[in-house]
Amino acid sequence: MHISEGVLSAPVLLGGAALAVPGLAVSLRRLPWGHIMSVGILSAAFFVASLIHVRLGPGSVHLIMNGLLGAVLGWAAFPAVTVALFLQALLFQFGGLTSLGVNVCIMAYPAIACGLFFRRFFTPGASPALARAAAFACGALSVLCSALLCASALALSGDDFLTAAWGIFAAHVPIMIIEGILTAVTVAYLTKVLPELLRMDAT
Repeated sequence: MHISEGVLSAPVLLGGAALAVPGLAVSLRRLPWGHIMSVGILSAAFFVASLIHVRLGPGSVHLIMNGLLGAVLGWAAFPAVTVALFLQALLFQFGGLTSLGVNVCIMAYPAIACGLFFRRFFTPGASPALARAAAFACGALSVLCSALLCASALALSGDDFLTAAWGIFAAHVPIMIIEGILTAVTVAYLTKVLPELLRMDAT
């Protein structure tokens, strides 16, 4: 779901940058500095997962893991996503520096929104079944929202991108299910072995 250089129109690029800057500023103010290592580790996991592409029809897809970042990090998912996308654009030309703001918004805002909503179900004493269902929804809906934002950014850049926008959305439907399962399994594991990680004061 990396949008490359030269694809988006100038208004979409400027709008993405304008939305990314305040999101990053707010998240940095809320960043729990005692958990910097956890943020860095999950940012690295996001970085690596996005590099592994799987062919699907005429294109390719990859794990996104923004739902997992939101579930664990809350607001701290924003700098984690920003750093990973910046390094991918700089080192591997995945995405681009001019489209970085749009790509960050596509990945980070759904992560934060879903994470902040569903993290309430990961509290101690919560039903394990409910926590797993919430984690699954967090992972799946984050990808769904990111796919919709990506498709919208392409559609707003011109009618020529409408087919590509629908194709990107359809290609990520199976990824939604996979990400939901991955997030549910990871949250269930962390609930048992490292529950304090799910209560980072980044919210």
